[in-house]
Amino acid sequence: MTYRTYTGIYLLPLSVDPASTVSGLLSIFHEQELTETIHDTDGHGYLATFVGKNGRFVVLRVHSQGLVTVDLQFYEDDDIAQLDNLLNALENKLKVLLNGNITRIKKLPALLRGAKVDRYWPTADGRLIEYDIDKVVYEEDSEYQNIKILHSQQYGNILVLDGDVNLAESDSAYTQAITGSGKENYAGKEVLILGGGDGGILAELVKQKPKMITMKVIDGCKKYMRKTCGDILDNLKGDCYQILVQDCVPLLKKYVQEGRTFDYVINDLTAIPISTSPEEDSTWEFLRLILDLSIKVLHPSGKYFTQGNSANLTEALNLFEERLGRLSCPVDFRKEVVCVPSYLEQWVFYTAWKK
Repeated sequence: MTYRTYTGIYLLPLSVDPASTVSGLLSIFHEQELTETIHDTDGHGYLATFVGKNGRFVVLRVHSQGLVTVDLQFYEDDDIAQLDNLLNALENKLKVLLNGNITRIKKLPALLRGAKVDRYWPTADGRLIEYDIDKVVYEEDSEYQNIKILHSQQYGNILVLDGDVNLAESDSAYTQAITGSGKENYAGKEVLILGGGDGGILAELVKQKPKMITMKVIDGCKKYMRKTCGDILDNLKGDCYQILVQDCVPLLKKYVQEGRTFDYVINDLTAIPISTSPEEDSTWEFLRLILDLSIKVLHPSGKYFTQGNSANLTEALNLFEERLGRLSCPVDFRKEVVCVPSYLEQWVFYTAWKK
């Protein structure tokens, strides 16, 4: 059963006495037939919990610094109007007790817990986003990752890999950015796509009739991400592309040994790791390996495209740029910041080429 939590946040002047404030609020809880339990905070303000009918549960915290928080938890089938009245009554009572002298009032939307469909996903920089997701379209555990495709009323179907929002049907800005923002001519060129299993990059590039594109696919996308990939994933091979269902590292090593090169290498495998401690995060080593191999198979006049991460993760982005400067083959690079709709944050993309 779905459980909701409303939170009220009130910032009071530091001169306010927590004890007198609490005593003035208790009558509101008693009117709602809520029974309190007082907890010892060892001198850190006031803490009480209240239990009422229908599984209602309230946490009242008054901090000595003037911050008051009220968390009201209840089941979804409860009387919402009655609970709204409780929060409004608390707010009005505080205003009366303090003669309107409240520095700030903030009521947060209700958080849903235990719902059949998870609507909450974090941004790369740690902010919690509630999406308008209404159903799980597809889910499987592949050999490499957990794959979910969720339906959003606003963004269409969203591909989520290992808990990270990867791409939505609304995110053509991502595809444009990681392929050069419309500034490249792919006609007659050899292109290698690493990852890109949603098919969006492939579907975009075949319009320009390249000589050959090689890439890897994610099962499920060809059926449930049609607005992104069209029908391009229906066949593993076409006039100017082939899709390889295999690990990209052995494939890259094979191309290096054969001396094969590409005019474009597009790395859509993973974002730059959030961690800024490469010695503690094996993803950095994987990223270094992919970078080095990709540059080795890049034609001397070719270009390497990849996503970075959130523009707010400056330390991780700087670390990646340092990595670019320490490859076995020297490269130059530039970056572009793009707003990807379903990410709800600015996203950095890189272009690199051999010096």
